[in-house]
Amino acid sequence: MQTHNGLTQKSNLILLALRGLSWVLAVIFLIIAFTNPRFRDPEGFLTGAVCLPITTSLALFVLGWGITNQYRAFASWVSLALVGQAVMLQTINAGPLLHYQHYRPLSEIFISQPWLVVFLALQIILVMIGLIPRWKCLSDWIRKNFKIWQLMLIGLIFFFTSASLSESPAYWIYELVFATLLQVLNLATVVLAVISLPEDAYTSLTQHFKSFFGNPLAATTDHPRIDRFALVAASWVILLAALLNILSYERHPHVRDELGYLYQARFLAHGRLTMPAPPVPQAFDFYLMQFDGDRWFPVMPIGWAAILSVGARLGAPWLVNPILNGINILLAYLLLTELYSRRLARISVVLLCCSPWFVFMGMNFMNHTFMLTCALAAAVCLAWSRKSGKAWWALLAGFALGMMSLIRPLDAAMIGALLGLWAVGVGGKRLRFSAIGAFILGSILVGSVTFVFNRALTGDPLTFPLNNYLELEFGKNSNSYGFGPDRGMGWALDPNPGHSPIDGLINGALNAFSLNIELFGWSAGSLLLISIFIVTGNYKKSDYLMIAVIVVVFIAYFFYYYSGGPDFGARYWYLMIVPLVALSVRGVEFLESRLEPGLRVSMVLTGVLLLSLSALVIFIPWRAIDKYHHYDLMRPDVRQLAKKYDFGRSLVLVRGEEHPDYASAAAYNPLNVYADVPIYVYDRSEVVQREVIEAYSDRPVWILNGPTLTGHGYQVIAGPLSAEEALSLKNNVP
Repeated sequence: MQTHNGLTQKSNLILLALRGLSWVLAVIFLIIAFTNPRFRDPEGFLTGAVCLPITTSLALFVLGWGITNQYRAFASWVSLALVGQAVMLQTINAGPLLHYQHYRPLSEIFISQPWLVVFLALQIILVMIGLIPRWKCLSDWIRKNFKIWQLMLIGLIFFFTSASLSESPAYWIYELVFATLLQVLNLATVVLAVISLPEDAYTSLTQHFKSFFGNPLAATTDHPRIDRFALVAASWVILLAALLNILSYERHPHVRDELGYLYQARFLAHGRLTMPAPPVPQAFDFYLMQFDGDRWFPVMPIGWAAILSVGARLGAPWLVNPILNGINILLAYLLLTELYSRRLARISVVLLCCSPWFVFMGMNFMNHTFMLTCALAAAVCLAWSRKSGKAWWALLAGFALGMMSLIRPLDAAMIGALLGLWAVGVGGKRLRFSAIGAFILGSILVGSVTFVFNRALTGDPLTFPLNNYLELEFGKNSNSYGFGPDRGMGWALDPNPGHSPIDGLINGALNAFSLNIELFGWSAGSLLLISIFIVTGNYKKSDYLMIAVIVVVFIAYFFYYYSGGPDFGARYWYLMIVPLVALSVRGVEFLESRLEPGLRVSMVLTGVLLLSLSALVIFIPWRAIDKYHHYDLMRPDVRQLAKKYDFGRSLVLVRGEEHPDYASAAAYNPLNVYADVPIYVYDRSEVVQREVIEAYSDRPVWILNGPTLTGHGYQVIAGPLSAEEALSLKNNVP
């Protein structure tokens, strides 16, 4: 007995020592992450590579926590899963330039970072060792619950959405195989973590999950309401999106459209649709701004800018989308509790709170977040009108739909068609005729603002300023809907000239890949649960409503020439997000129904939450640092340069490309281009340069090189100069 006690005491001391060592190493890795210059770019900013030592530190803390108790195996597999996802991200070429992410060639990885390959090999070995004694049990369960054709279809979705299309078919196949291997490897690691938890832990988790999420056996909620859970979730999303906008986005527009929206919001905040055209329009010109005689105005639909103008008026336009994201959490919660159980709604909200797609859309200045707000509000109000019989709820739904038409008309047409069918009894009880009439009336009252807006800017109520501008800039039918050889604006990301069914399939494949990456940010892919449910699920009426939204959005954008690009995931498909999340949770419910009753909730939910928490602490920081910081070379540097050099009442010539070099600087121009502050102009040509310097001959002149010329930030290359000195320099500035 004494010997046994001695051995036990000695073992405990060894485990305590290992825990201490693990935590010491965790601190060392954390220090290395923030002090080692290899994790910073030449300007001193952190790079995406820093996420690996930080994740390793986190994994060591987890390992140290579990090594001295019954959770030793669980902590070990969780640590491996965390580092596995971080290593997976290091094999990806994403970065701030405008392109879809791709996996690097294995040969390149082996030469530049061979330890990544070594870790992957080690992870494969450990996972195989962990699976061997459990393989028969797992394979028997799979055969029992899935048919061969179901497994094949799920596998095809898993495989073909794992990597982005590539110009080289051979390289695309390599990426698909490599990406699928990584997804399977990380999925297996998480599965091993889940099944390694002790049985008493599952008993405890079952009770906690039941208390937190709700009873799995409960049906739809009788009286849906916003509760403390929803308010906390909304607050979290607002805080996270706002912090990312400050730290990663730097409160600065990055996508071409965003600058136009911000200008339009500032116009509206001053009560104007147009402003007097500046002198030498070519020096102030950028995408989505049109000059018409002595007028100058943004050409986008007015709906999004109207809301953004509230933030512009308060000096904080960067806060508008984070707040709307929080509102979207509340609206999604209300809608899902109307259609499903409170438990499904709560799990869905947790997934949204950890979704990179949802969070980053709340970080930016684009119009998709407000579009989702209006769509959710319309659906919730229509559901309440059906339940209460009150027409004024339908009127409010119509107002929301009308606002959608002022933001993105195609999206409004899609949601309008779906809600219209829902209102007349397709997929639910028909609304009263008075409510249907109120819904139509509300849509018309708000939507008709479009005709007033169009007439004010183009002189024709039926001519949209945006289409008019794009046809002038890029040619007739360049932005038209449907197929044709004249569709498109010649952008590099447009797969082929014009638009055809083949291009529609390519765009669909690109967006499906983006969903798999961005929807949840899971190392095992984001579409696994929804593919399981779609292939195997026993659909409810509410599921058909969710599927209808997904199908209609896909079909509608199949006929549009552009996929939306890699900015913020499949942003043209953003109205799918709540249905995708809801059906993913239905996939959770399907898996739960196929497990032993005592472990249903805790096993599946534990795995889902592990994947989502991993995305929250690894994928989102990596994406924020690696991609969205200085995304597309858009930077707020002139904001700091103006203070450093005291530009004051000056003329600043910006050299480089219109976007990003001039566009980034133009964000800081005043609406009054004669104000006593720096005026940023585009040094487009010698002729334009001379004209604009002469127009501002009473101001000192500064000359900047933009990021495309310097390879990093803006650089002052001359100034302050008199008008005569600036004209004499021409383009021979040292």
